[in-house]
Amino acid sequence: MVLPLLLLVLPGAACVFSLGVGLWVVCSQLLTADIPAAVGHPLKLWVLHCLLELLMTWGRIFEKLRICSMPEFVRFVHDLQPLKKDPDVRVTDLRYGTIPVRLYQPKASSCTLRRGIVFYHGGGGILGSLNTHHSICCHLSKESDAVLLAVGYRKLPQHKSPVPVRDCLAATIRFLKSLKTYGVDPARVVVCGESAGGAAAAIICQNLVDSPDLPKIRAQILIYPPVQCLDFQSPSYQQNKNIPLLSLSFLFYCLCSYLDISPSWKSTVLKGAHLPAEVWEKYRKWIGVENIPERFKKRGYRWMPREPLNEDAYQEAKFMLDLANSPLLAEDEVVSRLPEACIVSCEYDLLRDHSLLYKKRLEDLRVPVTWHHMEDGFHGVFTTFDMGFLSFPCSSRIMNAVVHFLKGL
Repeated sequence: MVLPLLLLVLPGAACVFSLGVGLWVVCSQLLTADIPAAVGHPLKLWVLHCLLELLMTWGRIFEKLRICSMPEFVRFVHDLQPLKKDPDVRVTDLRYGTIPVRLYQPKASSCTLRRGIVFYHGGGGILGSLNTHHSICCHLSKESDAVLLAVGYRKLPQHKSPVPVRDCLAATIRFLKSLKTYGVDPARVVVCGESAGGAAAAIICQNLVDSPDLPKIRAQILIYPPVQCLDFQSPSYQQNKNIPLLSLSFLFYCLCSYLDISPSWKSTVLKGAHLPAEVWEKYRKWIGVENIPERFKKRGYRWMPREPLNEDAYQEAKFMLDLANSPLLAEDEVVSRLPEACIVSCEYDLLRDHSLLYKKRLEDLRVPVTWHHMEDGFHGVFTTFDMGFLSFPCSSRIMNAVVHFLKGL
């Protein structure tokens, strides 16, 4: 009698629990998420945000039960979606040592060498994979007539900083040494990254400045990249702290996980007490709010004085200053020799000001910059490209801008 009763009760209890989790996610986000009407499709963003939050909530539940980590669960689920095939692009899964990569080659014959693209996906080390950005890579390869290598760098929770960037650098060097094999023009190799992948692209360009034995990178495409881990008080942090798909709380979760910093320092870091006054003064010329155009402060900005140094926080967090985490801080001698850039920023992005600051640094040192600012964009919007109902027109505009830039090289 007990077993049949359990078989009847357990499925019902599981359904009630699942419904409760879903309702909790929706209700909690109703109270905390800020969905701006200017994104054009606020309801669509709300649905996308709730789906992501639901995935991460279930991931945290499984993590508490010690079944798997939250990042692993989320990546497992978002990789279940079957890949779309394009009859005009040949796709090959390879491994560069232990690093999985995916090669995209146009099937049409070419009498000349093609341009090459090395692509790094985003996701803050938590989300994202070769599969989530498959359609983006396929389209980029086809429309720009390029051989594209997507890098499946290792991610959290097992692999923290600097492993992901090292993987990206190793794969890029291997690709640069194999251009003849893939029919790529060594004078037209571009690195391209979205979100955390954009930071990787910037860091790799800096690392390869002094590599005379390798083909020079022709250009860098940085789509809303995070380029500094110092200042969290700029206008975009104040204006967009609760806007999906990257809230301030989720950013800090990613940052603490990636840099292996205790989340208990969040308040200290937000108040600027994690770095000494001389560090702030040294880098003010590059990260100061005066470098951000006034029009980006109109939606609300209040200057906040930094609190006195917390020495313990500084000792634990000072490697935020490493160039592998904050490429914005590279010396002029390096930045002035970087290749031309295409930078995409989004108005409703927590990291918007990162793009503005890096753009200014490059331009001040006479590095050519093509800048596209999406007035209706938000962090992660590019990943909705070819996502059907959940796609945003902004994602197609970013794609068109990137393809146009590539064709001009």
